[in-house]
Amino acid sequence: MIRRALTLSLLTCTLTAGATAARAEEALYEIVQKTPKVAVGATATASLTIKAKSGWHVNPEAPINLALTPPAGLSVKKVKLTRADLAATTVDSARFDIPISATEAGKQSIAAEARFVICQEQACKPVKETLALAVDVTPAAATATAKHKSKKVE
Repeated sequence: MIRRALTLSLLTCTLTAGATAARAEEALYEIVQKTPKVAVGATATASLTIKAKSGWHVNPEAPINLALTPPAGLSVKKVKLTRADLAATTVDSARFDIPISATEAGKQSIAAEARFVICQEQACKPVKETLALAVDVTPAAATATAKHKSKKVE
């Protein structure tokens, strides 16, 4: 009984420490996604911004990469983006703009893996973050119907 209580106590401490470490990691940076609605047959632009926090900054000399894996029904202009593809960059942030084209309606997501380095005065930390870009694809007919309804008929 005591052994079971001790094991449970150690497991709880380990899980709590892991969760605390994960929260500490999240406090160093955030990744902000802006995903548009896109109609079948059209192209829209999503963005992914890395923002350093708490005295950290995005290392301006280190590689920064974004690898994308779109599902069937979605396509992107480039599946591997690098520092040269950044739409905007500052000391505290880096933004990728991602043109997305769709051939199938519905809610879909693009798997993404971001790799970058954040630094502060005394240390740098390489980061690898896996995430999904949610994309809402509307039927092409819905867009055409909406345009038709907005015209004034005389």
